[in-house]
Formats: sequence, C-alpha cells, structure tokens
Amino acid sequence: MTGKLHQRIDAQLDAEIHPSVAAFAERLAVSAGAEAALFYGSNLRTGELEGVLDFYLLLPGAQKERIWPRVSYHEWEYDGVTLRAKVASMALETFERASSGKSVDTTIWARFVQPSALVWCGGAETRARVVAAIASAAQTAARLAAALGPQEGRAEDFWRALFQATYKAEFRVEKAGREDSILSVNQAHFDGLLPMAWHAEGVSFGQEGDRLAPKLSESGRAEILRWWHVRQRLGKPFNIVRLLKASTTFEGAGRYAAWKVERHTGVSVEVTPWREKHPILSAPGVLFKVWRSRRRTG
Repeated sequence: MTGKLHQRIDAQLDAEIHPSVAAFAERLAVSAGAEAALFYGSNLRTGELEGVLDFYLLLPGAQKERIWPRVSYHEWEYDGVTLRAKVASMALETFERASSGKSVDTTIWARFVQPSALVWCGGAETRARVVAAIASAAQTAARLAAALGPQEGRAEDFWRALFQATYKAEFRVEKAGREDSILSVNQAHFDGLLPMAWHAEGVSFGQEGDRLAPKLSESGRAEILRWWHVRQRLGKPFNIVRLLKASTTFEGAGRYAAWKVERHTGVSVEVTPWREKHPILSAPGVLFKVWRSRRRTG
C-alpha cells in the first residue's frame, strides 16, 4: 500500500498549473539553486493569480540555518501581469525529516498532507524524494489522526480532530471552523486518503461503508500521544522564535508590507531603500500616513 500511496501522491503533485506560475517557480528555483519547488495554498485550488502565490523551495545539501524556513517576498511581471510570491526555503533533507515527524516541527506534515503541486524539479531522483516526503507527511498526519480521532467515525472526523489539534499547537490565529473549510474545498484530495495512509503506516483498522475504526492498542495509542504532547508543548514557542527570526530576515518584507497596505487600505506606500531595509522601524510612519490619508478622504 506504500506503493499505492506514492502513486497517488505522484499523480496529485502533477496538478494543472497556470503557465505563469510554473515560469515564476522555475525562475525562483533556478535563482536560489533549488532542487525542487512546491506550490500550495488557495491559489493552487482556485487557479487565480491575484494575491500572493505560496512556494516552498527545497535546497540541496545540509540545512544551513537552525531556524527554518527562510522566508522572502518576490514580484515578477509575466505577460503584462504582476505576480507576487511568498517563498519559504529549506533543505530538502530537512523537509524529508520534518515530513516524517522526526523533528519537533508540526507545520510541514500538517501543511503538506493538504494539496500541493510540484511545479519545478531538477530530476527524477529529486522527484522521487519529494513524493516520498509528501507521502510521509500523509502517514505522519494519519497516524496522529488515528490517536486523536473517535473510536469510530468517517474520515473527515479524524482529519477534523487532527487539524483542530495542530492549529491549537501552532502560534497562529485561524477562524473557527477552519478545519471544515479545508476539508470541504479539498474534498477530492482527501477522499480515500486516510485509509490508504493508514495502510502505508501499518495502522490496522476496520471499515464498514464510510465508517472507519482504527485498531490501536492502549500502548500504541499512548506512544503516539506521547510523541504528540512533546510537539504540542513546543509548538507555540518554536513558532514564536520563527516569527522573531522572520522579522529580521524576511527578504522583501518592505515591499510585501507596502503591497498589503495598499491592497487593504487603498493608500500607496513608497518603498524607499530605508523602508526596505528596516520594515519594522518604518511601520509607525507608514501607519501614520494611512491614518492621515483616511482622515483627509473621510
């Protein structure tokens, strides 16, 4: 069943992508010397080019930074359309380790059990590694879902329990019912994935119609929950450290912030070299400009 899971992931990673997205991904990947580029997020589902495209660049060699990924913002004009992208970069081998649940991180396997597309790849060997890593993410998530979910229920009941737990463990704010939204808009992606991932992971279960019942021993469930509780306790502190690091290393943060301000307020903000270099220090001045502009037009 591991082979079947890999086949499924391999096919899903070939999702149809707008040519401009593929071209942007290749440009970013080649510039960074990456081995592969993954595309994910709402734009993957909708096919729209508006807003910010989300990419993960997987780099060769060992991880250079202890706190990963490194985040950057990029703009590029393609066929008369300005594309915007938020890019997270990390070593492929670190991505593989995180996907398998061997690190304390929860964000990689919780993110990549959801839909993604391999929009650029350096070769067949790299593709096989990425497919295996995404399959590992599905297995890691499914294993935890078996321990957190009901004794018996539909697949979405187990996925819902999983996403509720991971959102609480991470330092981010999500609207109530976010897990329901993920499951509903990605129904085709999740259809049949849970039992396939359980098979691959070696989790025994019973099935009657659309009802699933994982057969975990008490010791097996306790072992999974001990694994999870470590990551649950470290989740928020780990993500706070990431946010603090990103506040000083987010390449293109000034341009990203200016775009967000104009998009949400209609106030154009000039990105001066100083604002680009010091986005946090320049924030009060930007907010004052927005306040003054709204006051004049109000």
